[in-house]
Amino acid sequence: MPEKSLQNQLQIKRAYEEISPDDGYRILVDRLWPRGIKKEALHADVWAKYIAPSSEVRKQFGHIAKRYDAFKKDYSQELSHNPQMNEFIDLIKEQLKHQNVTLIYGAKNETMNQAVVLKAYVLDHMKDSKSS
Repeated sequence: MPEKSLQNQLQIKRAYEEISPDDGYRILVDRLWPRGIKKEALHADVWAKYIAPSSEVRKQFGHIAKRYDAFKKDYSQELSHNPQMNEFIDLIKEQLKHQNVTLIYGAKNETMNQAVVLKAYVLDHMKDSKSS
């Protein structure tokens, strides 16, 4: 019998996109608040700035495409050493039992940003924890 959590999805979305009921539990994953958005307009359930890339890693990347591979590696390494990562993943697992979870980010590039890296990291970790 499949787990109910498999019916719900971990997804990503720009902070500037329309809010949708399909978003479910919304987690802002930026260290900085998205420009021009009021807190009540974002409708974030949690602001998980502790999970965002460090200022150093973020500035080295600078949203320059040719630096993205190095950014993915550096940010993934930070995630693996983040003492709050297990708690963050547990939060996502718990919410996925009931609804979708959407990682909210402010970057303009929809394919090369920290939410893409974070989503892949979380999904890999959740897969690993199921098989162990």
